[in-house]
Amino acid sequence: MGDLFADAAQKLQAANAPLPARLRPRTLDELVGQEHVLGESSALRLAIAEDRIPSLIV
Repeated sequence: MGDLFADAAQKLQAANAPLPARLRPRTLDELVGQEHVLGESSALRLAIAEDRIPSLIV
């Protein structure tokens, strides 16, 4: 169990975060409309799963 005040402060900070920070995808599955880039068998997803991410600009 965490510190009561630290937990409350963390929740308050998260609630007051800028909208882009709150809505930013946290996982690849949260990205919508990019199936050709991040689909289950796409090159980028396989590279990420194997921890062999190439140098690229997306």
